[in-house]
Amino acid sequence: MRPGASTARATQEKRTRLYLQRRSAQGKTKREAIRCLKRYVAREVYRFIVAAPLPQPQPMAA
Repeated sequence: MRPGASTARATQEKRTRLYLQRRSAQGKTKREAIRCLKRYVAREVYRFIVAAPLPQPQPMAA
C-alpha cells in the first residue's frame, strides 16, 4: 500500500473518518488509530484480491 493512502482516504471518505472516530473513542491515540486503519484497509484489499478470479492459462498452439 502507498504510504499516504490511509491519510488520503481519511480526509476524503466518510466511512474512514467514522472508523477513526470510533478508534479515538476507544482511547486510541491518533498514531494507533492510523495503524488500525492501515490494517483495516489491508484486510479489505486482501478480500478483493482473493475474490478475483485467476486468469486461466491459454493452451499453446501446436
